[in-house]
Amino acid sequence: MSKPKYLGVTPPVDTSQSSEEEEALANDLLSILKSEGQFESEEERKNREVVLGKIDKMVKEFVYRASLKHKLPESLASACGGKIFTFGSYRLGVHGAGADIDTLCVVPSHVTRDDFFDIMVGMLKERSEVTEITPVPKTYVPVIKMQFSGVDIDLTVAVLQQPTIPEDLELFDNNILRTMNSTCVRSLNGSRVTDEILRLVPNIATFRLALRCIKLWAKRRAIYSNPMGFFGGVAWAMVVARICQLYPNKCASTIVTRFFHVLSRWRWPTPVLLKEIESGPAHFQVWNPRLDRGDRDHRMPIITPAYPSMCATHNVSQSTKQIIEMEVKRGLIIVDKVMQHETTWRDLFEKDEFFRRYKFYLQVNVSSTDGDVQHGLHGFLESRVRQYVTRLETTGQFVLIHPYIKSYDHDFVCKSDEEAQRIRAGFLPVQQEAPALVPDEKSINVPTPAVPEADQDNMEESSDSESKDRDGKAEKDDSNSSGDTGKIYTSAFYLGLLLTERDRSPAGKRRMDLSLPTQEFIRLVKESTVWDDETMTISIRFLRQEQLPDEVFGGMSRERLHYLSSSKKRSIRKASKKNNESSLSDKPTKKSRTDDTAAPSTTGIVVSTMPKQNLSEQDGGNPTAQENTAKDSDNGVLVANDAIKSDEQPTTIPAPVPLPTRSGGIRLKLLGS
Repeated sequence: MSKPKYLGVTPPVDTSQSSEEEEALANDLLSILKSEGQFESEEERKNREVVLGKIDKMVKEFVYRASLKHKLPESLASACGGKIFTFGSYRLGVHGAGADIDTLCVVPSHVTRDDFFDIMVGMLKERSEVTEITPVPKTYVPVIKMQFSGVDIDLTVAVLQQPTIPEDLELFDNNILRTMNSTCVRSLNGSRVTDEILRLVPNIATFRLALRCIKLWAKRRAIYSNPMGFFGGVAWAMVVARICQLYPNKCASTIVTRFFHVLSRWRWPTPVLLKEIESGPAHFQVWNPRLDRGDRDHRMPIITPAYPSMCATHNVSQSTKQIIEMEVKRGLIIVDKVMQHETTWRDLFEKDEFFRRYKFYLQVNVSSTDGDVQHGLHGFLESRVRQYVTRLETTGQFVLIHPYIKSYDHDFVCKSDEEAQRIRAGFLPVQQEAPALVPDEKSINVPTPAVPEADQDNMEESSDSESKDRDGKAEKDDSNSSGDTGKIYTSAFYLGLLLTERDRSPAGKRRMDLSLPTQEFIRLVKESTVWDDETMTISIRFLRQEQLPDEVFGGMSRERLHYLSSSKKRSIRKASKKNNESSLSDKPTKKSRTDDTAAPSTTGIVVSTMPKQNLSEQDGGNPTAQENTAKDSDNGVLVANDAIKSDEQPTTIPAPVPLPTRSGGIRLKLLGS
């Protein structure tokens, strides 16, 4: 008897057909996705095709010019060819209105990546229909970002070791990777992975509809971002493809339902595989947790099917893993109700209320004086925020650190040095709907946070040693500020904080020292080759939920949510405590010391808060009347700032010395108070 054939690493779970009821729910899902704008119009589809046709011609012209530059005869230069391949959501056929197109430019061996970022960028700048050109040559996958006739394009390049690029070139053969460097392989594999996913699903139409649903759900729930530590588009596509393999004859509504059932029970770190990991002709490293310790550390591994297989979710952190799992469980409850006709698919796509969820937040601000530079700086910081999250996790002071996947970007015209300084520090004027704002005097005159004398025991602001104590950097920034008036571009990222219950005395005082991870993160950012101290600044602020700017709520209620039940909070804390204890036992940190000899913290971030009675510090509990007595002490604190030396000085508070309590918590003794 011949062995039955199936797609995937295991046999299907269920090969039966969907019922009429399930088919009807799939039709309902399709209608809702259309109403949610998840399908492009015919006009937009044609425009994309025209744009891709123009880019293909430009690539051939680029290869011709580069060939002449490298002294090839004109007859040979005109025959060298060049070809583009699309990948990502466009190639998968699940892109919506306004989505970008990931495009790969394949060129012959004598054309270099430097040619691509020199000649090709120059050609693009010559075209009036091309705007917002941002070359990013020094990144994991070098790319040119642009907008071509209103279509966002991410253009990458791969150099093949052959003299010409024929029109019938295909990329599935592993032999084309021979003698390629790792950068070209990463560029090429975007297209190879996408094509392999389509080859490994039993029904492409069903896969596409189910994936559109999951993509919309992940975006609405703010868990769609590879740079921020969540799943990216390729990772979500591979999980949906795996469910399609397990239920090959089911319709999209059933695939979506089984997606949540399977993922909620998945035993991580067991990897999600669409096929067995294979070796290839070239000696590239493939994902192998038995041999590579870094691969063993992946928390939710989803492995790409094309050689060399890699983990598409290596950025997932301890916190983002918990967030994904909670959202999957929420989705499971909803889809089960949908199948029972107790609710509709729309409930699945409700927007996440991130800014109503937590009591405390960190605001990471980065700014520059050039719009094009800011675009690249924004992407750079977005790719680094997750490293701040992992550093904060090691302090043991948080149950959860939730990075928000979107940033808030603005440009301001400043009328004075003081305005420019305050904006760089993260004290932004009240935002309007327009992307560009010329603030008036009233909107810019935001008072510097000061701590009332009555509440000095409960909140502390201290200077950042990097900005004020090392090599006179603050003085340098201040001396140069007179030439910085004009337009300033800003990007603000937010982290939601779920605090632990440790380090609390019977009196209720609490200490949170984030100086070490914050200084490390700022140092990491500033050591990058993209950083320029003369034109760029970074600042980090600690905020209460009620201090968040109005723009993040989008006109909705600011009232915090009571969405976490006690059992959910206990389960989160239990899992976090287990992870924190294992990591802290290996390498104790300064934050975990509670002995009498603990040195006073005088630099970086030191924030002290007084919790209110009958309120949880961990969740988004609604404020009670007892909070009103301490409202004056809840002003925003500039907790780390590398570029500001304002003339308006906040109230100075002595550095706190942590002292242990009988219960093992920490209270603060303020020197000089």
